[in-house]
Amino acid sequence: MENLLNVALAQIAPVWLAKSSTIEKIEDTIIEAAQNKSELIIFGEALLPGYPFWLAYTEGAAWDLNINKELHGHYVKNAVQIEAGELDTICQLAKEHAIAIYLGIMERAKDRGGHSIYCSLVYIDAEGKIKSVHRKLQPTYDERLTWAPGDGNGLQVHPLKQFTVGGLNCWENWMPLPRAALYGQGENLHVAVWPGNLNNTKDITRFIARESRSYVISVSSIMTKTDFPADTPHLNEMIEKMPSVLGNGGSCIAGPDGEWLLEPVVNKEGLLYHTLDFNRVYQERQNFDPVGHYSRPDVTKLSVNRERQTTVEFKD
Repeated sequence: MENLLNVALAQIAPVWLAKSSTIEKIEDTIIEAAQNKSELIIFGEALLPGYPFWLAYTEGAAWDLNINKELHGHYVKNAVQIEAGELDTICQLAKEHAIAIYLGIMERAKDRGGHSIYCSLVYIDAEGKIKSVHRKLQPTYDERLTWAPGDGNGLQVHPLKQFTVGGLNCWENWMPLPRAALYGQGENLHVAVWPGNLNNTKDITRFIARESRSYVISVSSIMTKTDFPADTPHLNEMIEKMPSVLGNGGSCIAGPDGEWLLEPVVNKEGLLYHTLDFNRVYQERQNFDPVGHYSRPDVTKLSVNRERQTTVEFKD
């Protein structure tokens, strides 16, 4: 039925900063979700190849520390260059199993020189085509020490059965104007991806649902000390001050009325499943629609620049 959508929330850990191994784990997870009749699967922020947890524990803002330089270099080498086809096998699985995918990656963007990395949320449709790559507009706090700021090109929505889906990375979900940019394009299924903690998802998931009168799916990763590969640079020095659990999950789903459909799940790795009914969106828009009957564009209006930003433009 076109009004029903089977979704899978992939609350998994990366093989931290190991690109190839993490891709293999993502592929296995996609296959498992497809075998359980999922039509959309969502992975957490920066899952491929992992979140920069070291920054909070290694004097990340200090100048010329070898640990930070070498970990950053290792991070960049394991980031994804889409133009080189590094997501091709994932795209092929999407097509083979007719499943759409939201995937959080660290992108080594060729159109920005290929040496800086961006926290990007990639949407792959059920035909295996990459339809948008949203680079996080503003890295949060210590993330700015290793991630570059993105642009508005990826503020896009996509049709999926009767739904219109869009997504944001982590604390971007607290930014009212990017949310409004998605609402204005008809978004009614909002995807919020996180590096992995209940304290991020427990409040804002329901808030966005109530504000937008849309479904909201928050997906977080899991990360513990045991998920760091043995060949990680400066491993012992890095994890000495870290807690045992760095990401406890908290993945969840709120309905268009702001109430829980799937309460946050913590300290559990694996796939979470739910079926969404589009008809509830129309029902909840009866009394509030933030970009429709309950808006005043003659008074307030948002302007969005979706041009992909580049440093150099060539005219040959």
